[in-house]
Amino acid sequence: MAGMARTYPPRAAVVSWIFFDWAAQPYFTLITTFVFAPYFATAIAPNPATGQSLWGFAMAAAGLAIALLSPVLGAIADASGRRKPWIAGFGTVLVLASCTLWIGKPGDHAVIPLVLTAVALASVGAEFATLFNNAMMPTLVPPERIGRLSGTGWATGYIGGIVSLIIVLGLLAANPETGRTLLGVTPLFGLDPLTRQGDRAAGPLTALWFIIFVTPMFLFTPDYPAKRPLGEALREGLSELKQSIKSLPRQKSLAAFLLANMIYTDGLVSLFAFGGIYAAGTFGWHTIQIGTFGIMLAIAGALGAWLGGKLDDRLGPKRVIAGSLLVLLLSVAAILLVDKDSVLFVKTAPPQAGAALFSSAAERAYLVLGCLIGAAGGPLQAASRTLLIHLAPKDRIAQYFGLFALTGKVTSFIGPLLIGTVTAMTASQKAGMAVLVVFFVAGLGLLMRVRES
Repeated sequence: MAGMARTYPPRAAVVSWIFFDWAAQPYFTLITTFVFAPYFATAIAPNPATGQSLWGFAMAAAGLAIALLSPVLGAIADASGRRKPWIAGFGTVLVLASCTLWIGKPGDHAVIPLVLTAVALASVGAEFATLFNNAMMPTLVPPERIGRLSGTGWATGYIGGIVSLIIVLGLLAANPETGRTLLGVTPLFGLDPLTRQGDRAAGPLTALWFIIFVTPMFLFTPDYPAKRPLGEALREGLSELKQSIKSLPRQKSLAAFLLANMIYTDGLVSLFAFGGIYAAGTFGWHTIQIGTFGIMLAIAGALGAWLGGKLDDRLGPKRVIAGSLLVLLLSVAAILLVDKDSVLFVKTAPPQAGAALFSSAAERAYLVLGCLIGAAGGPLQAASRTLLIHLAPKDRIAQYFGLFALTGKVTSFIGPLLIGTVTAMTASQKAGMAVLVVFFVAGLGLLMRVRES
């Protein structure tokens, strides 16, 4: 048995597993961040404010479902042993729900309930498929190479997001006024700019992309054999989950890490969610600037995740997380000192109408700080995944990934709520963003209480 424990699948199995991140990423890049979410708020909903709040409610509902069910599903997966059937099931939910988004025509208020239901279901599908995919990691490579595997997966996912974003902005989604895409061409496949078919195509493209790129994982990456029938696994999984939660107070490092992850993940998610809105308010950026900014951020994230994976194996995940949090903390503090006519208290010329892209000093400073945030966000998430594998009992890895997903989601409404509340009370976007400093300081403080072994 000891000899068997040290055998790992061939390279093709590992590479195929890595492509899951590439397959799933367009949901997050195209639908929830850069294409469909802004399109929904500005074109389908009655007005942008209503659109933003409706989208927020749909995402909160999905987040709540994910938070409540993640530990339960993880426990069942550990007891049954199988991962792929769950990935297939939740992947199907992601595919069907993403395809449904095509019906979201501009100004058609009747489709809003169906579109929001589809978005919430797609979110649940993407998150749960990812949970089971994460749980396969310890069976693929030796413990000393888990950091590199996690970092490479995140980096590959970021690159997949960039490629899908370039395809949509450059070839499919056109400005309704000019009829041209970001690359200045007419949309492929005769997609109609007036009915925003290019923006709506983000849904079906996400579905097709997932089917194509997740297939190698099903073909080449081995799964655990089934240990026991589903009903038995459900009973055993739930009783083990109860024991795990009861034992958390005794596992001080693991409990401190899950709490730290809850706080700094909330800060990071809020930072990404409000970064574009903050830039739009400060500099008056529109889709082209925000889309370009998004691509640059993702490139920085991919490089950061890849480098972070190497450092993770060399220095340990805790140091990589701490370093990433320090970079995020300093970057957010610096962003608060960037205004359209000043950088770190030094007066600069404000952006001029009709000037070249990112031509003012303040915009370039924001771009550099944004790229630092992207570069730190990748390794923070990848190393968190690795640290959990170091801390959790090996026979309950999916269950602890469920608790990990729970801590990443259960308070995910607090960051946006605090930013919104402080912004409303002070009428200052800066004051709202300053809330994030507290999240990163608290997360770092809790992380210091974690012992890696």
